[in-house]
Amino acid sequence: MEDTWLHWAKRLQALASTGLHYCSDEFDRERYAEVAGIANEMLALLGNVPVRRIEGLVSDFAKGHATPRVDVRGAVFQHDKVLLVREASDGLWTLPGGFAEVGASPAENVEKEIREEAGIDVAATAVYGIRHKARHPYPPDSRDIYKLFFLCEPRGKLAPKAGHETTAVGFFDLDDLPPLSTARVLEQDITAAFLFRAEPDKPLLFD
Repeated sequence: MEDTWLHWAKRLQALASTGLHYCSDEFDRERYAEVAGIANEMLALLGNVPVRRIEGLVSDFAKGHATPRVDVRGAVFQHDKVLLVREASDGLWTLPGGFAEVGASPAENVEKEIREEAGIDVAATAVYGIRHKARHPYPPDSRDIYKLFFLCEPRGKLAPKAGHETTAVGFFDLDDLPPLSTARVLEQDITAAFLFRAEPDKPLLFD
């Protein structure tokens, strides 16, 4: 679960952003901007990073009603092994995916991410999990994120290859997973994919 102070700081930041979007009174705008500054200072202190780094993570701050970001991840199987990619940024492994882009559906986004990161064409066939990142043991994050997990089926021959943001791809047994990029995926997320694949009529996991 997310640290209580981190949760409060993110809520203050979201309330300030939403308030700045809707208010018209100049004095209210000054008050909301001050709240935003305090929230950013709290997040910087909690993360032991400069305030400017926090401000960079929320570059769209005060441009609209604050809402969570959406991260999509896809599980592709071959012979009871799951496809993972190694991230260039940290050298650790994850289900392929990333932040959803405007103009594409969740399924289209995860299919695009798998094509770009693993070099294979897939079809998203089912959702097996919808997670609020703050409610699970991922590393703390100053952003609020919903994570959507899909089962995906190859559209053609499986010949994966690394993309621009990945350095390797491979298929792994559940009991022989490589070191995971836990900011992106937890072992429980991968386990859930194996369980849902074995019992596709199971209710999907959601927060």
